[in-house]
Amino acid sequence: MKTDLPLSRRGFLSTSTKATALGLLAAGLPARWAGAQTASDAPETPHINFGIIALTDCSPIVVAHEKGLFKKYGIESTVTKGASWAAIRDSLSNGDIQATHMLIGMPIASTMGLGGAPKKPMVVPWILNRNGQAITLANSLKGKVAADPKALKPLVDAAKAGGNPMTFAMTFPPGTHAMWIRYWLAAGGINPGDAAGAGADVSLITIPPPQMVANMKVGKMDGFCVGEPWNAKCIVDDIGFTATTTQAIWKDHPEKVCAFTEEFAAKNPKTVKAVLKALHEASVWMDEMKNREELAKIVSAPTYINCPPESILGRLQGKYDMGDGRKVRDPDYMVFSERNCNYPQPKYAKWWLTQLRRWGFTDGAPDYEGVAKQVMRNDIYEETMKELGVSHGGLSNSPEKFFDGSTFDPAADLEAYAASFAIKTPKG
Repeated sequence: MKTDLPLSRRGFLSTSTKATALGLLAAGLPARWAGAQTASDAPETPHINFGIIALTDCSPIVVAHEKGLFKKYGIESTVTKGASWAAIRDSLSNGDIQATHMLIGMPIASTMGLGGAPKKPMVVPWILNRNGQAITLANSLKGKVAADPKALKPLVDAAKAGGNPMTFAMTFPPGTHAMWIRYWLAAGGINPGDAAGAGADVSLITIPPPQMVANMKVGKMDGFCVGEPWNAKCIVDDIGFTATTTQAIWKDHPEKVCAFTEEFAAKNPKTVKAVLKALHEASVWMDEMKNREELAKIVSAPTYINCPPESILGRLQGKYDMGDGRKVRDPDYMVFSERNCNYPQPKYAKWWLTQLRRWGFTDGAPDYEGVAKQVMRNDIYEETMKELGVSHGGLSNSPEKFFDGSTFDPAADLEAYAASFAIKTPKG
């Protein structure tokens, strides 16, 4: 399925003898290249195995692979689909894969040794996408609950009083889908419990993304939070409906990242930059709406998502059939490059740490500044964009607003923010 991306090339070769000897590598020069290519520009580790999970937002890695963009920058890529996020984390930790599609909360948790896994520092020099996840509810709740979680509260209370609490699923305990559904439930007055489930009004279980639809079909859960296309697929299969999107909870929220172990990134800085350069070109191409139909076809292949492309395309275009009569043209659909998407803002790690603190994943206050600085490697991102000659929106410390009216100010007292929620289960 490999096709060449018709990108323009305005670079030129240095006339130096050294650069001329590397003429074959010149085919890999990035757009706006303005320097000589030397032997030292080559990636230290050219063979990279990328991990992905079957989700629409694995697309930047898949497109960079299929369009030959990794190869353009000297990377011989292989893409390996993982069975679960835990399997992806373990494969990155033990070196079976060297770079991966990952939930933004996972490198933070691995760096801190949270969630029962050994401590393994990881870094995020690139955010793959914003938006594009959703909360799906079973058809039995259609007409009773929509975007407002307060409507779910009496149903949750009745189920709990009857000795059969409602069940909701997410994909990884410190990951994005867990934090989105925890935030949404709690905004409706529903306690999702601490990291171990203590104090919960509902049962919160972990299910790998591609298995969400099948598990809802057999009645294992009342709702779940996951990335696309599995929310859209639930509607096609007439199993459930979309209560709300995650961009409605937090507009332009960070979602998946391209992660490396800290050790690999330190030993292979040119390799990491070559990966980011390829991802940049793929991401710019994907954000052109005219390319989204082709994108859906590429990523729908059995090797990747294994889902009909028409189940992927609609929401990539911002066309949301919520499955309960609501049809929305959402301007805040999934983006891969626009609005400074890829910059690894430290404030996102800080927000994550406040939620891990809120729900008792950490024993006491975490090192908000230290962990954010260690994991979110905006220095690598900025160096790579400088080498490409690409401008970006830069570091942001501006407040973020949420659907329940709350505001997160990364420059304020983060412990006070974590403690400010009416529903919380902190430890220590």
